[in-house]
Amino acid sequence: MTFAKKMGVGKIAASAAAGGLALFAALPAWAQEAAAAAPVVDKGDTAWMMTSTVLVLAMILPGLALFYGGLTRSKNMLSTMTQIGAVACLAMIVWVCYGYGLAFGPEGNAFISWGKFFLAGVTPDSLADTFSDGFKLPEYVFICFQMTFAAITLALVLGATVERMKFSAALVFGVIWLTIVYFPIAHMVWAAGGFLFEGKMFGTDLPAALDFAGGTVVHINAGVSALVAAMILGKRIGYQKEIMAPHSLTLTMVGTGLLWVGWFGFNAGSALEANGSAALAMINTFVATASAGLAWMLAEKLGGHKPSALGFCSGIITGLVAVTPAAGNSGPFGAIVLGAVAAFICFYVVTVLKPKLGYDDALDAFGIHGVGGIVGAIGTGIVYAPSLGGPGGEDFAMGPQVVTQIVAVLVAIVWAAIGTVIAVYVAKALTGLRVTEEVEREGLDLGEHGERAYNM
Repeated sequence: MTFAKKMGVGKIAASAAAGGLALFAALPAWAQEAAAAAPVVDKGDTAWMMTSTVLVLAMILPGLALFYGGLTRSKNMLSTMTQIGAVACLAMIVWVCYGYGLAFGPEGNAFISWGKFFLAGVTPDSLADTFSDGFKLPEYVFICFQMTFAAITLALVLGATVERMKFSAALVFGVIWLTIVYFPIAHMVWAAGGFLFEGKMFGTDLPAALDFAGGTVVHINAGVSALVAAMILGKRIGYQKEIMAPHSLTLTMVGTGLLWVGWFGFNAGSALEANGSAALAMINTFVATASAGLAWMLAEKLGGHKPSALGFCSGIITGLVAVTPAAGNSGPFGAIVLGAVAAFICFYVVTVLKPKLGYDDALDAFGIHGVGGIVGAIGTGIVYAPSLGGPGGEDFAMGPQVVTQIVAVLVAIVWAAIGTVIAVYVAKALTGLRVTEEVEREGLDLGEHGERAYNM
């Protein structure tokens, strides 16, 4: 080997050594980039979302069951609670079979999705997005959280049909209604690619709809469906002729308290993280609800009546409903105003408009959830403004946003109404829909379930 060749080899070796040093020097930077790109599953976020999921379950059983049950006559107490519990269980099974795939599946269009049926491909290592880039949740947690929303929405519908709808009809109706009404609306509002989630509806430049925790998906959806179902089902025997007072406002008050507590999971949990957005939703859930509870009793007083426990409970639920779409989309003082406005409007619908029109919405599912949801959804487009203390950016334009909110309300109303007509008539064809006159007079507790709420 000549000297020249030795020099050539030396240069190659030196170059290789320099390259190796450069490589090692670059490794920390590469590692940092890889770490930044890796999704973060925060244990605090996960724990909060698991807690929120259980809180929403508490809203159904025992919260809604006691709230609705106390408002019925004693002969229908158990049937009301049993229907709520059964349809909630049914919704959970349907959700994991195909509901999650129809609402949040990996493939789809603006109105529905598909894939992940029977949770195919989901494992303990699967991740779901949050609202922060790079932060994820275990997908099973997201599935469970959204599952409780489907369950309570279906249960809410029954508030208009209690004391006369067959148990079997409620179950058949539930499966069909979830499939053709709830899952598509949930996809349109909350899923990437959804018609209202993406904005620019009907070829316009309108922004995306704001619905933090379910003003359209849950409350307008359930309220409108409840009204349609009640009108098809018909009035209870003796409606507007006999006294049909709540048999236990004590239980209704207990249910109201449980609903309010559980609603923090419903609203603050919809932030999908334990962060400032969840904190904003939490304080709004406090103050909007308090405002509405007081405003409803004030409306009673102004109307020449005594402030009542029933009015207090109705106001509390109205405030919770109205703030749901605005929970993370409003400042606290905007939430206070929204709750009060919703209470006065819902009070008028329940106490004045409903008796005049004569429809039998037994427990005011439409009057509170439907109307309160409409007020809250449209009002969200106003209270989102930073000038009113909302979290909107400097480029926020109230006009286009309010138009979007109205579009979202109209889409929810039309879709829910048409889908409910189909679901009710299919249930009627398969089950007969309504109990016999004898069973209705005797009470559904004995007629449908063979037991009494109270044995004295």
